[in-house]
Amino acid sequence: MAQVKGSSAVAEADTHEVLNTDSPVVASDDGESTAAEAVDSDQIDDLFKDLKSLLSTVEKLQKARQDVGDIKPLILRLLDGEMLAGDDLEELRGGINGLSKLLKLYGDYQIALERAQPARDILDQVLKS
Repeated sequence: MAQVKGSSAVAEADTHEVLNTDSPVVASDDGESTAAEAVDSDQIDDLFKDLKSLLSTVEKLQKARQDVGDIKPLILRLLDGEMLAGDDLEELRGGINGLSKLLKLYGDYQIALERAQPARDILDQVLKS
């Protein structure tokens, strides 16, 4: 019985060694270990920061789109030379302010998306089956 516990302890130690995130070792298909391309913790932190920034930007962009609402018909009427008054004019005024914010956020989104792209390579490498 003591021998079984000893075997279990060895198995646990081997498992811990294989799963140790400080070690850039990956098991290959034939069961042998090979050195993987190491990714330092600063790079991983930057990737997560970029992904979180992308998520935050997407959330802001979606909220701005909702806030703008459907002002396209009003803008088209205005561009067609139609005079707007009352509620249409107020809705358009608010919508154009929101549209300005939306365009700025769209630029921020494009930048965040570009910065987050290296995360795709790391995810492909880590989640490779």
